Amino acid sequence: MFRRRAAAAPALLDGDQVPEASGQPSKQAGKGRPTPKRSEVERRRRQPYAAPPTDKKTAAAQSRERRRADQKRKMDAMRRGEEWALPPRDRGPVRALARDFVDSRRFVLSEYILFAVFALVLLIVVLGAAKNSSVILYVEIGIVGLIAGESLYHAMRVRRLVRQRLPGQSTRGIAWYIAKRSIRLRSTRIPPARVARGEAIR
Repeated sequence: MFRRRAAAAPALLDGDQVPEASGQPSKQAGKGRPTPKRSEVERRRRQPYAAPPTDKKTAAAQSRERRRADQKRKMDAMRRGEEWALPPRDRGPVRALARDFVDSRRFVLSEYILFAVFALVLLIVVLGAAKNSSVILYVEIGIVGLIAGESLYHAMRVRRLVRQRLPGQSTRGIAWYIAKRSIRLRSTRIPPARVARGEAIR
């Protein structure tokens, strides 16, 4: 047993590879530097935490700036037609089709109803509300009837398009939605029009 151990010891010493001395430093990675730990790398990437301002006036000003920036970002996204930025009442393919249909009309009578309202106010001032109340009432009924009739006509055409292009989609409330959009001037409609007048709706 002792002879075998003695014979094995020179074999280890005569090998081609000699173990390094314990005092020699271990192999280093990179350009003479040890490989950094993942935690150190992540710590360097983190931005320093900025404490909130203690002054109420400064904090309120920063809050207003953030709200203003968020509103601008949302409005820009709405102008581009991004779905997430639209109000719930304007979302969905059916509402988008209804908007495109109204915006593509060359002439929408309800869009110019504002001038009829001005004419009604002028009529009230000139004739007097007390003396000609029946005439003013008939004018008001006529304006409401024109808006309702045109909106129902447009709603029927939109429902037909929905059945053809979006089968199974609900058209509930589409007439009221069309009426509200059609009475606004084209330049003041929200979301803004994305089709030109007379453009075919595809």
